[in-house]
Amino acid sequence: MFKIGLTIWSIGLTSSYNDLLRQLELAIKIGVEGVQLWCVDYGSSLPCLLDPYRCDVKCRKRVEETIDSYGLKITGFCAQLSSPNRFGGFNDPEGIEKRIEKTKRALELSVDMGSPIVTTHPGVIPENKDDKRYNIIFSSIKEIAKFAENIGAYFCIETGMEPINVLKDFILEINSDGLKVNFDPANLLRYGVDEIVNGVRVLSNWIIHTHAKDYNPKTKKATVGKGLVPWKDYLKELKNQGYNGWLVLEDETGKNVVESLIEGREFLEKTIKNLG
Repeated sequence: MFKIGLTIWSIGLTSSYNDLLRQLELAIKIGVEGVQLWCVDYGSSLPCLLDPYRCDVKCRKRVEETIDSYGLKITGFCAQLSSPNRFGGFNDPEGIEKRIEKTKRALELSVDMGSPIVTTHPGVIPENKDDKRYNIIFSSIKEIAKFAENIGAYFCIETGMEPINVLKDFILEINSDGLKVNFDPANLLRYGVDEIVNGVRVLSNWIIHTHAKDYNPKTKKATVGKGLVPWKDYLKELKNQGYNGWLVLEDETGKNVVESLIEGREFLEKTIKNLG
């Protein structure tokens, strides 16, 4: 059945080993079974311990052993990059070669550390295939997906930047076992509540990792169970489609985050139990 994890960036930056220790202590307090790790620098002046150009074999082994010593698992990694002009940046030619190469190195790191899943928002996939940005994002993701496939890893596009059917058609056109989906239900609220359950049905063949967050338009909070996401129907559909993997809590609001994550974890556990 489902396992509950935590996006480690919800509780701060992992700039150093001491940061990681602090975050793992909080993960235990929150009560999760695993953590998704951030694995690229946050910016030119904000380093990440696990950036693949920084974290060598010794570093990777130390981090993996440390997480294991806390009784936690690694659910996967996040390698969120952007160009100077666009979030994600795989639809922007400026500097794209460097982003492709860093993503490949992140995929290698994920394999080395025993959890070969790397998630990201690569940028908006245009619905119109004649849009010049479509060819850019298609060729870059195809190269990354092929690389992932060759090393036994999975590059996961996170839902929410484009409509579900656009993402499905894109994945079908790429046609690689190395390309999968990180399903985030809250991100799909922009297309309507119904698209969450529908999205699970449409993308079920590719969902191998999920984020668990919510959105309340009145409070602006992301606490799971306190927003618009129809959790019971969503989890039921995931189960019906054969998904039994990670539900990884995420709260990037910066407001009472630990309490929010504990509340979300408790809500998920209760909801999962009631699914039967």
